[in-house]
Amino acid sequence: MTLAEQKKRTGLSALADAGSDAEDFSVIDAIGGPRGVIESMLPGVVFVVLFVATSNLNLTIAVSAVLAVLQVIVRLIQRQSVMGALSGLIAVGVCLVWAWQTHEARNYYVFGFITNAAYAVLLTVSLIARVPGLGLVIEFIRSLPTEQFKAWFDDWMGDKPLKRAYMIVTGLWTGLFVLRLIVQVPLYVTDHVAALGITRLLMGIPFWALAIWVSYLIIATPMHKHKALARKDSDAS
Repeated sequence: MTLAEQKKRTGLSALADAGSDAEDFSVIDAIGGPRGVIESMLPGVVFVVLFVATSNLNLTIAVSAVLAVLQVIVRLIQRQSVMGALSGLIAVGVCLVWAWQTHEARNYYVFGFITNAAYAVLLTVSLIARVPGLGLVIEFIRSLPTEQFKAWFDDWMGDKPLKRAYMIVTGLWTGLFVLRLIVQVPLYVTDHVAALGITRLLMGIPFWALAIWVSYLIIATPMHKHKALARKDSDAS
């Protein structure tokens, strides 16, 4: 892996570079590259396929757990960043423990419901407060406010086009989390494990990629103008 590849940002971090002059935005890179996509989806695919095929929850949990651990071990052996795989291992571990303790395969997906609901509530509150949550996250990544927090906050909040863009993408992500719950919770309640697993996969990485791409399209231009104005002010001072 080259140094350039190692420095590629993923997730919302990739949006922090939107509007750069030397921009080379890639949705695939933003969602972790082909390998990151496979590693993210594989435990879920294995869980639903193996459970539907065998109806053996303990076997399904064991195989899924081993697979998640192996992904981290392979990255360690290859001396690659393990943060993504490790965070995925923790999330999968919580889901598997939940399913194992309750003896119900459908409870593998409960943790996802909780996180989606929490994100939806937090983002909704930020919209009501007129302080876009996505803006806070992206700007925090872009320029860590170690000093003069008020100046940092006023800098991007005072840019009306940029704030408006952040409000729009915050609404977009809120809708994504709510839509997941609307579609998936009824499948959980009716105990349709296979349908729930497939829906979870379809509304996972594909929706994540789409949300990042649309967010980039919305914020790239106002962020570019904001950065250009900041450079102009810096040169003038």
